[in-house]
Amino acid sequence: MFLSVFEMFKVGIGPSSSHTMGPMVAAAQFLDKMRAAPFEPHGVRGSLHGSLAFTGVGHATDRATILGLAGFKPDDYDHDKAEETLDQIRETHTVRPPGLPELRFHPKEDLLFDFGPNLPGHANGMILMATDAQGDVILQETYYSIGGGFVMTEAELAQGRNTDEGDPVPYPFKSAAEMLEMAETSGKSIAQMKKANEISRGGPENLRSGVARIWQVMDDCIERGMHTDGELPGGLMVRRRAKGIRDALLEERGTNLQAPHKINDWISLYAMAVNEENAAGGQVVTAPTNGAAGVVPAVIKYWLEHVPGASEAKIEDFLLTASAIGGLVKYNASISGAEAGCQAEVGSASAMGAAGLAAVLGGTPAQIENAAEIALEHHLGMTCDPVKGLVQVPCIERNGLGAIKAVSAASLALRGDGTHLVPLDACIETMRQTGEDMSEKYKETSLGGLAVNVPNC
Repeated sequence: MFLSVFEMFKVGIGPSSSHTMGPMVAAAQFLDKMRAAPFEPHGVRGSLHGSLAFTGVGHATDRATILGLAGFKPDDYDHDKAEETLDQIRETHTVRPPGLPELRFHPKEDLLFDFGPNLPGHANGMILMATDAQGDVILQETYYSIGGGFVMTEAELAQGRNTDEGDPVPYPFKSAAEMLEMAETSGKSIAQMKKANEISRGGPENLRSGVARIWQVMDDCIERGMHTDGELPGGLMVRRRAKGIRDALLEERGTNLQAPHKINDWISLYAMAVNEENAAGGQVVTAPTNGAAGVVPAVIKYWLEHVPGASEAKIEDFLLTASAIGGLVKYNASISGAEAGCQAEVGSASAMGAAGLAAVLGGTPAQIENAAEIALEHHLGMTCDPVKGLVQVPCIERNGLGAIKAVSAASLALRGDGTHLVPLDACIETMRQTGEDMSEKYKETSLGGLAVNVPNC
């Protein structure tokens, strides 16, 4: 099993990897399908299903799909150009994707929110269609946004491509038990094994430069979030808090008799800064999703800024170790809130952050696996119930608490020798089963929990 660090950590836009990035990616793939088709399309239509419909407006799914059909992609998204393009589409009722003729598309008529039963493959489903001059469908594809910005066609999902092993790699572990066995046999750390796998696919320079860019985007996002205030979009009138918290912490720095628990405020600050940027539609890195994008960067920032001996030279080890854990969760369970609740998003992110921190603090593979298990275990059962379908309440603060749990889990694991009762594999399987049993109301539909018990205006 191989999932690249660049699949777990993807540069994109907020507020959601599955509901914003995924639909944009799906639309881009459909444009490629249209370009390869032996006929000339005259229009496009689409429909959003399941969670993409129920929370699509709050997650800007319609906007992302429209921009994707106009040729935009998450990794090089230009906000100003996007706003200009959306205005043109609303005025002309056409989209003009590169390499295709001008296509009829009326946003209010040609993109349907279908609140009926989910499509059979996944809770996040969408159908895209190309039409001829008479408006008849001449090309159609069903896509599933399966979490973290990953997109599958209906056929790919049916063929099991979401768990495709791909070409051989030196250390193809599919479970934490296999990972630990390979580490013991080879004498390598988890990061070293993951690095060998990455280099076998993309080469050392691609790994070096790619990891550097991931951290740069993460850190830039933290900094923007800590220096920006105002109200987040969406109608909940949620005010950004990161800048105010940062200013207060800096003002208090150096004063006598500071409580030791104040470090938790710094950890929460870094995570909330990222998720406020995400909620505002800014550039973030999936880690492993947008809804949980603040946890891993916050743990790294805490380590760099507050832990003696920390060095940016070890960020590669941190991210490689974290992606190894994230890959196991995705392969054996899910990282999608619409499929398994927030335990699959913030829970997975906390496990990844705990593993990465334990690694750079000198933990053994067994201690790293223990750290990941502790963090994930104590998110089991966590629901995904965003108020008004926005990635704001409870998501922003939840990332802060996920980061704090990650730091605590790493610290607890490093106090032991790696021996523990519940294996990470058992915890991941428990998360999968819990997600299957969880009511749809609590899986990113905004039909239960806080989403119905808190006024939406």
